[in-house]
Amino acid sequence: MAEDEHRDKRRQRVFKGATILTGMTNSEVTCTVRNMHDGGAELKVSIDARVPDQFLLYVPTDGIAYKAVVRSRREDRIGIMFTGTEPKPHWHYG
Repeated sequence: MAEDEHRDKRRQRVFKGATILTGMTNSEVTCTVRNMHDGGAELKVSIDARVPDQFLLYVPTDGIAYKAVVRSRREDRIGIMFTGTEPKPHWHYG
């Protein structure tokens, strides 16, 4: 069975710049949102990026910080599930 068949919702292809906000001394990881739906997204990150299992994903074009939990990791791709939203952290420069 193809991986897409296991998903409850079909993701929409997008190309949005975003930032993973790890909360560890306000550290950030730049990434690209490759596809997205209401429940989650797939991110492209640097292959050597250190991304924790839970983080905030700030997407400037949406003006939203999504609470995210990692569901899958493969090379430079991370599949995430959204667990909520919150305002952009005041310490983030973007």
